[in-house]
Amino acid sequence: MNPEHPQFPAEDDAVQEGRGAPWTAKLASVLFCIFCLELGAFLLVYPWVDALWNRNWLLHVMPDWQPLLMSQHFRGAVSGLGILNLFIAFTEIIRLRRFARR
Repeated sequence: MNPEHPQFPAEDDAVQEGRGAPWTAKLASVLFCIFCLELGAFLLVYPWVDALWNRNWLLHVMPDWQPLLMSQHFRGAVSGLGILNLFIAFTEIIRLRRFARR
């Protein structure tokens, strides 16, 4: 065995260099970015649209939870999850450079 030419090269090296990555991995990364962007934008905006948030089905199913669900703190927590999803999406968009050809 020659140490300069390993028999089984690490797959991570090929993916990090952008070569050898299957098109399915590229497509999965792009779809994940799109999903996180859409979910993040939805979770960021939806709790603050009163016309939609007040018609939440959970308010009708569990009326005891209405004070919690209508509180500003809960809405802020949901928006915080949206910001987290947007952060994940932008991080993954930056990481998409790993598929760029050099």
